[in-house]
Amino acid sequence: MKRVIVDYSKLTEDILNMLVEKFPTGYGYRDIITFKNAKDETVRAVEVRTEDTIYLVKISLKLEETMEEYDADEDNFDDVHDTDDLEDIPDGSPEDDDY
Repeated sequence: MKRVIVDYSKLTEDILNMLVEKFPTGYGYRDIITFKNAKDETVRAVEVRTEDTIYLVKISLKLEETMEEYDADEDNFDDVHDTDDLEDIPDGSPEDDDY
């Protein structure tokens, strides 16, 4: 299995989705992995996995803010756009309707 260390500034939408799904209320002390990198610097990260890759996402204040903002944006979309009613939206443009 491949291990990838990711900084918050290089998060993809897929990794961000996995983080928000795994830690919907934020991560706790027990979720943090601490290790030394090649420069002998201490790194703190949280882990998310796919079938073939383990992502270690470096922890920072910016990571927490990014996760909170992303989750809030998704919640707002769901509130404004009720996805259960998408089938009720007619196909075609407004010109097709007889007004």
